[in-house]
Parts: sequence; structure tokens; C-alpha cells
Amino acid sequence: MGELVLLERRDDGVAVVTLNNPKVNALSQALLAELRSVARALTDDPPGAVVLTGGERLFAAGADISEFGGASEARAIGEGFHIALDAVAAIPRFVIAAVSGYALGGGCELALACDYRIGSERAVFGQPEVQLGIIPGGGGTQRLPRTVGVSRAKEMMITGRQVKADEALRIGLLDEVVAPEAVHERAFALAAEVARGAVAAQAMVKQAVDEGTETDLMSGLMLERGLFERVFSTDDSQVGVRSFLANGPGKAEFTGR
Repeated sequence: MGELVLLERRDDGVAVVTLNNPKVNALSQALLAELRSVARALTDDPPGAVVLTGGERLFAAGADISEFGGASEARAIGEGFHIALDAVAAIPRFVIAAVSGYALGGGCELALACDYRIGSERAVFGQPEVQLGIIPGGGGTQRLPRTVGVSRAKEMMITGRQVKADEALRIGLLDEVVAPEAVHERAFALAAEVARGAVAAQAMVKQAVDEGTETDLMSGLMLERGLFERVFSTDDSQVGVRSFLANGPGKAEFTGR
């Protein structure tokens, strides 16, 4: 799709999105524009699953501070972040962040926009914007408390401290921690496993959770009822039910339709 964000569609149904902006993978406005285009392409033509990754030492260091200025620049930067990261969150497939190193500021916010986060033992997260006298502008004030809880999120953002992998796992910022050399292997293996499943049903699970948790319980339950009815119009629902009745669980071969 471009030079700053690389897209590879693998034969196993996994799409790999790689941030490619040396030296620190700064999330410049140009990179965010490419990321938005990649995310929309993956929404229009979904793969089986997505792995989003960056550099070995730096997943992403955050916004390109050289682009900062006054309020007008902040408005454009905030809009660029929100549009791109919302597009990543909206991909109707399981999106796994594979984080090898530092994910700070906008890099942490990008990881939070993914559905699942696998980190190296060397991974470090943080929202250090307050140390520049500013606040997170790429969704951190909203996605971080929904992930780690309100008080912990406030403490992290108000102090600007960095969180290492073991703590990130403990508070729910990471879902798995593996050895540095195993991050991509584990992410690709999980993504390939997901890609072999009933991806249409998976997309509805994601929609139900994402939209349902943003509303009240009764509205969420009504959303679930509608999606539960709709999923029975998919080919995979028929394949899955027939396979279960004939062969027991876990034997169905889904087509993704």
C-alpha cells in the first residue's frame, strides 16, 4: 500500500501489517494516512486474521513531535490519529498486535486499538504525553481505562511512567508475554488458527462486544439477539452444526461464508 506501512497477505489467510518508519517508527501524519488506507483495504477485502507489528526495538515511539505546533496542528494530528486508529479497530477480523519493544504514546494507543496484544519480555508501554505538557490525543484517554481500569489509567497518564511487560500482563495491557524471539511466531500461529475458523461469526462476535460494551446492558443484549439470528444465514453456521452432530466439536472445516 505504501512505503511507511507494509501489507503482506499470506497463504494461510493472515494479513501482516508492518510499520516501517525508521529509526523510531514515529507515527507521522504520512504514516497514519497509509495505515488508514491499509485498514480500509482490509475492511473492504477482509483476510482471515491480522497481525500488526513494528520494529524489534520500537513497535512505535508515538507521534512525530516535529509536526507539533499550535492548536491548528494539534487539531489535524488528533484527527489523523483518530481516523487511522478507528479504522484499525473497525477491521472486521481479529487484529493481533505483536509488540517486540517500546510502544509509547501513539504506539501504545495503536496497540490498544487492536483486539489482542502479544508482547515480548522486553516490551514497554506508556502514555508519557504529560511529560511534554500535553495529553494523549490518539484515543489513550478512552481506550486505556477501558482496558486497565479507570484509576490505573489515570495514574499511568498523569505520571507518564512506563510499564514493563510483566506489569502490562498483570493489568491487562498485554494478553500474552513470550520470549523476544517468539513474538512473531506466536502471533502468526494464533492468527493462522483464527483464520481457519468461522470468520463471519468471529466478525459478529467482535461487533457484538465492541458495540455492546459502549452501550447499556439491555441494548447490548438486543444487539446480540439480532446478530445471533443473522449468523444462522451464513454457510459456516450450517457447516458447523452439521459437523458437530456428525463428528462432535472441533471438526468443522469452515469456508468463511
